[in-house]
Amino acid sequence: MIQSVSDDSLLITLGDQIAPSLTPRIARLCTAIERACEPWLVDIVPSYTTILVVYDPLRIDFRGAEARIGQLARELNHARSSEHRDTAASRTHDIPVYYSDETGPDLERIAGASGVAKKEVIRRHTEITYQVYALGFMPGFGFLGSVDESIATPRLETPRNRVPAGSVAIANRQTAVYPEASPGGWNLIGRSPTRMFDPVNLSLLSVGDQVKFRSVSRAEYLDLGGQL
Repeated sequence: MIQSVSDDSLLITLGDQIAPSLTPRIARLCTAIERACEPWLVDIVPSYTTILVVYDPLRIDFRGAEARIGQLARELNHARSSEHRDTAASRTHDIPVYYSDETGPDLERIAGASGVAKKEVIRRHTEITYQVYALGFMPGFGFLGSVDESIATPRLETPRNRVPAGSVAIANRQTAVYPEASPGGWNLIGRSPTRMFDPVNLSLLSVGDQVKFRSVSRAEYLDLGGQL
């Protein structure tokens, strides 16, 4: 479904609930739009079940954009073996994390609420390969799902004024890495030296990518460029 949001944007809805199988379709359509819709395409913002497309109203109106994007969606739906190509094209990122009270001030609380040791929280966080469902909040910030239900934790009632760059966090069943220092209300369990965004290469993550976290020691974290 495609609907107008404003004078220069439209929203494409591809599903009504979060599902791993939906993310490759969203990523595929985003790529097709980016390749086919210049010069009127201004921005494209994928999310869990939708894509927001911002266009230049001086070059195209809603009906024109709707028709072009609808055509692209139909072409993709009819493409043979598209799901296989998407799986092959997605990337898996290995992200080292120094899990500790020093870098994860909420680690002990999550362990207590889950009834397990901190070491077990770390094991449960690192044993899953996460999918990038959406990008947003700030450049390079990927919404990853889903953490083990036993360690899922609601956002803080009062967000912190400053979360250090590289902080690895949990909010409900989502997890993420803060690309830059910022305010934030997610629960912090560790910190990674991996740079999630830079002005040249832009975001490390793309929608549809896979992420695997790996526990490292304090010394390894510092050797990799981590900051305390």
